[in-house]
Amino acid sequence: MSISFKVPDMTCNHCVKSITNAIHEVSPDSGVLCELDTKKVTVTGETDAKRVEKAIKDAGYSPEMG
Repeated sequence: MSISFKVPDMTCNHCVKSITNAIHEVSPDSGVLCELDTKKVTVTGETDAKRVEKAIKDAGYSPEMG
């Protein structure tokens, strides 16, 4: 299973690290792929989309499903 988010305010490697760490806090076994050029975050494994979305928001970013 995988879910994807567009995160328009993900602009640098610091953002990638912050988002990845936030996702691993709520879903430690998930894989996280952040693509800066497309501003896309893909999360694989057993994940709850709402929890992951909330984790990204709590880290200070604006995720959009899709």
